[in-house]
Amino acid sequence: MKRVNSFQRFMNTRAAANCRYQPTCYEHAANCYTHALLIMPAFVGMALLHRLSDDRWERFTAWVYGMGLIALFLVSTVFHIISWKKSHMRTMEHCFHMCDRVVIYFFIAASYTPWLNLRELGPLAAHMRWFVWLMAAAGTIYVFNYHEKYKLVELMFYLTMGFFPALVVTSMTNTEGLSELAFGGLVYCLGVFFFKCDGVIPFAHAIWHVFVALAAAIHYYAIWKYLYRSPALEDIRDA
Repeated sequence: MKRVNSFQRFMNTRAAANCRYQPTCYEHAANCYTHALLIMPAFVGMALLHRLSDDRWERFTAWVYGMGLIALFLVSTVFHIISWKKSHMRTMEHCFHMCDRVVIYFFIAASYTPWLNLRELGPLAAHMRWFVWLMAAAGTIYVFNYHEKYKLVELMFYLTMGFFPALVVTSMTNTEGLSELAFGGLVYCLGVFFFKCDGVIPFAHAIWHVFVALAAAIHYYAIWKYLYRSPALEDIRDA
């Protein structure tokens, strides 16, 4: 009984169907800090890839990927701060909540962009370069029309967009880095369990943020190592 009471200090009861969960003050703080602390590293990571770029296409790709990474952590942080400290500003909170959902679609597209732009693709697979952004735009339209109405459908959209471009990536002749890409995807999927556990596990959303950060770090490492610092690429450039 004492353990249950101690959990109640950090976690509210689970929200009713079609209602948003209201985090405790402790959870609000954890939700903010777990992404706020990653904004500056995301800037540094983008700058590093930009510095390692050898041509305009690589620099453009580094910028797209880096901005997707920065936007994910920045928008998430702003939304959670407004939810925590400005609870009376419901209109602004609702707006940033939608932006928080929208930016996930564009983050997924940005995360695939280095692999689709900097690896050789077949004529059909090359269309995935723009199709991922079309899916992100479709997700945006869905959010603005059905925000928070069909949560399971929204979750399935995220998972579909996360896995569908992988069908193209895994078919590439050069498979270096794909094991890290797959492992990062697995970490994202494991984190989804906590994403749906608000009111069941204390700090569930903050734990989800940690899984996102870990998966993003794995994917960044793979992009840095195999697309921007690949020995094979260096040998081709030196030839």
